[in-house]
Amino acid sequence: MTDDVTKDRASGLRLPGLRGRRVVVTAGAGGIGLAIARVLYEQGARLAICDVSAEALRTASAELGDCLAMQADVSDDAQVSAFFDAVSAELGGLDALVNNAGIAGPTAKVEDITPEDWRRCVDICLTGQFLCARQAVPMIKAAGGGAMVNMGSAASKHGYVHRSPYSAAKFGVIGLTQSLAKELGPGNIRVNAVLPGIVEGPRMEGVIRDRAAAQGISYEEMEANYLRNISLRRMVSQQDVAMSVAFLISDAGATLSGQSLGVDGNIEAL
Repeated sequence: MTDDVTKDRASGLRLPGLRGRRVVVTAGAGGIGLAIARVLYEQGARLAICDVSAEALRTASAELGDCLAMQADVSDDAQVSAFFDAVSAELGGLDALVNNAGIAGPTAKVEDITPEDWRRCVDICLTGQFLCARQAVPMIKAAGGGAMVNMGSAASKHGYVHRSPYSAAKFGVIGLTQSLAKELGPGNIRVNAVLPGIVEGPRMEGVIRDRAAAQGISYEEMEANYLRNISLRRMVSQQDVAMSVAFLISDAGATLSGQSLGVDGNIEAL
């Protein structure tokens, strides 16, 4: 399903409780993060986004009503702390966190993966979610409760050949999500994970290209292999993922916590 079709389907949808809600979206200046930020902005949320690209932040902020947009690498504790200090000053508090930042990591056999590449992937995809959560949670508690959505992956449920750092980190996201849901639930903070599948766009094209090269087959063969393992036989769109995140943050998801929602057309294997 294309983004245009999904947008048409969602254009009249108004999710309850999002207007005025203060939300942080990490890596919110491009890709899935920007799609999430757009949906939340259209629903009336007040946004703060971070990203590593200053140029992308300027463009995204202008599109999102000149929202707070700040450079920050989520794997860097000092940068994360500075960003949330700015969020507190600008928004006066926080109601929800979308832990979206992540990277694809290396595509290689385990013996060919460098420790540096392993650490970088895990630091961004998993440790970054912890660093943001530890800053966001006191602010959400002070607001009387709220929501957190952690970005997992279909690789949170399936082993992924030649993508061991990424899959290991994304399995960790589910553990983090379920642990925080139990810890924070009594304080009225809901914590869920969204697990996108094969998402249309440049990042997935790069993954397919690299994995095809690692296995010595063509791009077209590898793409066909991916689609063959999806029950619906199609990729999902960034907008599909964004609407699922918005639902979980909204009052429509008020009793959902500790869940891992697959937005993937039912991936049977990776």
